[in-house]
Amino acid sequence: MSKTIKIIKWSAITILTLLLSLVAFGYWFMGLIAADQPINADVTQTIPSNLPYLNKDSVEYRGKILAIVTSTAEMGTSGKSTGYELTELSRAYYVFMANGFEVDIASPIGGQPPVVIDDDDVAEYDYAFMNDLDAQHKVKHTLALADINPSDYEGIYFVGGKGAMYDFPNNTSIQKLVRELYESDKVVGAVCHGPAALVNVTLSDGRALLTEKTVSSFTNKEELFLIPDAPEIFPFLLQDKLIESGATFKEGAMYLENVVVDGRIVTGQNPWSTWALAESMIEVMGYKPKQRPITAEENAVAVLNAYSRSGYDQAKQLLGQKLNEKTPIHRELLAVHSIISTMQWELGTTVDILRLLAYAKSME
Repeated sequence: MSKTIKIIKWSAITILTLLLSLVAFGYWFMGLIAADQPINADVTQTIPSNLPYLNKDSVEYRGKILAIVTSTAEMGTSGKSTGYELTELSRAYYVFMANGFEVDIASPIGGQPPVVIDDDDVAEYDYAFMNDLDAQHKVKHTLALADINPSDYEGIYFVGGKGAMYDFPNNTSIQKLVRELYESDKVVGAVCHGPAALVNVTLSDGRALLTEKTVSSFTNKEELFLIPDAPEIFPFLLQDKLIESGATFKEGAMYLENVVVDGRIVTGQNPWSTWALAESMIEVMGYKPKQRPITAEENAVAVLNAYSRSGYDQAKQLLGQKLNEKTPIHRELLAVHSIISTMQWELGTTVDILRLLAYAKSME
């Protein structure tokens, strides 16, 4: 057998072995999440009356909160579509409603704004929002910002979505609303790209709103991981702009919950921060948030945050505690983070998250 044929033979064997190993790993990997939370075939039909959180232990009326979404449908001239993030509106909307607040929805130009719906992230509260006739009327007929009377509201909440990078920062109606509400001791909240609304707000005494304030938002690292050419597409990177506007930026782990409260300004890093941000706004208003069932996604995020802050042993301990309490865990989200860490060549983290997945599987 010639040397060339031997090389070809062993190369073929090596490639075949690698392929078989990858297939075997794939089956094993999918097996770790195959028995994730049972699929409810009717979840897409969820309506608000199906959610005990919204209907049990009703709270007295406490006033109104204004939620603001973007009117921008395209990322600059990139041809990439955008809008407001459904989950960042729907989940906060129901937290506010459950805690006694009526919610109005506005946008820079009014009318029906563009929306981003990620099917992988949509869950029962989001479907309830999409099936909620009152909420859908509000979101399809948003109030124009120029027509808003700030004295009508106890707080303001800026919903994220990449479109906010374009029509929030220089909107004079937004600047006026934020200034008047903040100076009236009201609460200002914003999540993900929503804090873009705050970068150019000046108070009546001439100081920038964000001077010496600690905030968070979608980070440079998160932005560039998803959109490497973000500096060319967006007018600025939000983390940089917030710092430039006088703020101290508090960065959490990638794609995990991180909420920052500084006085009456409440900001959240990303979509996974929405629940906690809305409840933090309720607390800043002086109320104890109504008890809410923690979602499987939030439990997975808590485990991942424990790992990020304290390492594998603490994450495993928390995971075991939740599993022993029969608390739902979104194992697919753990799997996604193992893939993210692999893409960043953080292979030790990949191995640890796979170990956590295997541990969860063993506890079934």
